[in-house]
This record gives sequence, C-alpha cells and structure tokens, in this order.
Amino acid sequence: MYLPQEIIRRKRDGGVLTSGEINFFIQGITNNSISEGQIAAFAMVIFFNEMTMSERIALTCAMRDSGMVIDWCQQDFPGPIVDKHSTGGVGDLTSLVLGPMVSACGGFVPMISGRGLGHTGGTLDKLESIPGYNIMPCNAVFTDVTRQVGVAIIGQTGNLAPADKRLYATRDITATVDNISLITASILSKKLAAGLESLVMDVKVGSGAFMSSYDESEHLAKSIVGVANGAGTKTTAILTDMNQVLASSAGNALEVKEAVQFLTGEYQNPRLLEVTLALGAEMLVLGRLADNSEHARFKLTDALNNGKAAECFGRMVAGLGGPVDFVGNYDSYLEKSPIAEPVFAEQDGVVTAMDTRAIGMAVVAMGGGRQFATDSIDYSVGFDHFIRLGERASSTKPLAIIHARNEEQWKDAAASLQNAIVIGNRYSPTPEVYRQIRVEDI
Repeated sequence: MYLPQEIIRRKRDGGVLTSGEINFFIQGITNNSISEGQIAAFAMVIFFNEMTMSERIALTCAMRDSGMVIDWCQQDFPGPIVDKHSTGGVGDLTSLVLGPMVSACGGFVPMISGRGLGHTGGTLDKLESIPGYNIMPCNAVFTDVTRQVGVAIIGQTGNLAPADKRLYATRDITATVDNISLITASILSKKLAAGLESLVMDVKVGSGAFMSSYDESEHLAKSIVGVANGAGTKTTAILTDMNQVLASSAGNALEVKEAVQFLTGEYQNPRLLEVTLALGAEMLVLGRLADNSEHARFKLTDALNNGKAAECFGRMVAGLGGPVDFVGNYDSYLEKSPIAEPVFAEQDGVVTAMDTRAIGMAVVAMGGGRQFATDSIDYSVGFDHFIRLGERASSTKPLAIIHARNEEQWKDAAASLQNAIVIGNRYSPTPEVYRQIRVEDI
C-alpha cells in the first residue's frame, strides 16, 4: 500500500520512484483519490528534481494506460500504423499534407491532433474551417476512414490518457509546465494511447518554438526518443527550424488553402516541402515502406506528382463529413475576410530575423486563435504570401498579405508584423532540418 504524501516526500528528497509508486499516483489522479494539492506538489518536486529515464518511461506508460489504448492489431490493416507529432509552430500545416502523402505510400495514419496552444496553431482548428468536417467522430468512423483512406485526422477523445488532462490543468496554474519529464509524458501518453507502431517527432527550434534554444530542443528530443522507444514504440525525433513562419501562411482557412495547393502542385513552399519530406521519409523508413531516406523521398514526391496524396486528402475530408469536392473547389468553401491587403516594411532591406512567436500571437489577437478556452475562432483571418528570411523587402515586395475583418484589425496586425520582422543588410541562413535523433544517438 502506497501513501501519496510518502511518494511526494521521496521525490522531494531526491529519491527515484518505482514504477509501482508512479502507477499508484497516476491511478489516483485518474480516479480522483489524489487531491489537487497532492498533484501540485507532485508536479513541483518533479520540476525541481527531474526524473530519470526509467521514471519517465514509467510515468508515460501509466498515463497512457489511464484510459483507452487503441489496439489496431485486431483490425488487420495491410500496412504499418505510423504517425507524426509536432511540438508546435507558426504556419506549420505539415500534418495536413504529410498524413495524405504517407497514406498514398501505403502507411496508415490515425492522427490524433490538438487545438492551438499559446502562439501555435492547432491542426484541429484548421480542419474545422472546412464546413462539415467532424473532428470527433465515433470510433467506428475513425477506424473505417483510416482503413479506407489511409489517414484520418481527429481530436483526442476523453477516453485517451485522461490522467494527462487533470495533471496538465494543475501544471498550467502552478508554473510547472516547462519541465522535460512532464512535457515528455504529456506528449507521449496521448500519442502512444493511439496504438502506434512507430512515431516521428518534429521538435521545433527557434523563435517560434516553445523551447527556443537548440540545446533545450535537443534535450527534449532525446527524452522523447528514449521514453517512446522504452515504452515499446519505435520513435525518431527530427529537429526542424522555427525561426520563421514555416509555410507561406498563418491562419486557419489560409493554411488549409495552402495545404490543398501544396498537395495539388499549385504552389509548394520550398521550406515546407523540405521539412515534410524529411519527416515523411523517416515515417516510411520506420514503417518499412522504404529501404532508405532516398527511396522514401522518391515515393513521397511521386505521391505528390501523381495526385494520389491530394486524392487521399479529399477522401479523408469527405469521409469525416466535409464536402466531397473540397479539393477541387476549396475556394468556394473556405471563409474569407472582407479585407485582404499587403503590409510593407517601413524601410527597404533584407529580412534578417523574425519574432515568430509574436507573429503567432498576432494571429491570435485577430481572432485566429484563443486567448481563453471559451473563445470562438475566426477561421478567415491571418497572413499569407509571407516574405522569407533572406529575401529583400521593398515598396513592391510586401512582408505579407493581411486578411482582416476591419480596418482597425488590419492596422493592429500590420504594426505587429512590422515590429516582428527585422530589416537589415546581412542574413546568416539556418537549415530547415538540423538533425535526426534515433534511439542509438541517446
């Protein structure tokens, strides 16, 4: 028999918790036998004393097993169950294009995604800009669309990792969110509950990432890879750049529009393409759908060029309640703002830096994200045709096009964008992809 206060005491004094102690505590969080005060104390002692790798694995598994764990093995899918997850960014529409690309190559992607958090955009918010798209289907529909199409992107049900929901709510009001052990368990408990065979983590680095320094992002990536593989799911992390908006747009309907244009070949932002191919190649290799990265990139590019990836996206949208002709007629379905006007820099010069977080917050301030959980979202607002680092801003080359509800909102967004983008003379480029981290690298 364990006592919650003794578990807290042991960790407070620098001890290493057993899997039994961790399981007991997480079960208590789930069934409400552990109080809010004890949860807060538990989070705080972990925040200050961290956890060993064995403790992190035990915590993640206990949180994963606190609710339903999907078992795809009984479904007899004719291919691997693979997925990708991002630590969050701005203009990061990768999931919208990557899932269909991988499914077109023979993978099955049951992607359980989230809403926007802070300055980062949420995949679910983007998909809800599509009329009729159901982000919370029943399990039968989720399974059927995944089987028939190869990809289904939906939201987290209350049955998946419920302990994380209660623990995170307490962390959010006790200043214990920024901890590697707790972040790792929170991310992975939900992903591993989806019954994946393999996972690729996109860990962001830069001004738009939650962990802006390279060292912090690398630390998180190694923690995720070690814990996920220790919990039985083959996982690789890829460190990618978030020192500028990833795609050419930021805003829900605008990003969905760009995703369709990307899949159909109408327009493909080169940074988005490189990051997507890097993540997708690792997914195919882990799922044994390609012999190596070069082979995987060829298959992914072919899926884009022959139209199969776009077809998969369209079938997913239709299967989850959206328009059956969405890919061919996206512009008639997506909501548009009354104003769409360019904003220019206050001086000519080279774009040398972006405060990407500030750009994300500008979208939130326009109504494209939530400042409070109860806020509704304006799917039409945001930015597109973004200038990129290293390009020259001038009277003919705008920083972006601002999509706004009214003139006052446009002016506020313009000021925010001008303040967030640095104009100078010289730019030192950073790579789109920094490195891969596999279990043997830890």
